[in-house]
Amino acid sequence: MITTVKLTPRGTVTLPREFRRRYVLKTNDLLIAESTEQGILLRPASVLPTELYSEKRLAEFEKTNNREIAAVFPDRRKRTR
Repeated sequence: MITTVKLTPRGTVTLPREFRRRYVLKTNDLLIAESTEQGILLRPASVLPTELYSEKRLAEFEKTNNREIAAVFPDRRKRTR
């Protein structure tokens, strides 16, 4: 499918409904814009949840796995207790 879209003065591009439906794109979904030899490539971005580990969660990990964090992640700075 090929179509023409318009770029607004603010840099906004509206994707036609057919594209949004075909690729199951919803409002506020993220797209990756990539420069290629053929031009600009837009593709859906995969967003994965992350968890920031508190000292309590790190202690739970050590207790559950019977290993210190430093043994699993040697590059991690020593934490203060």
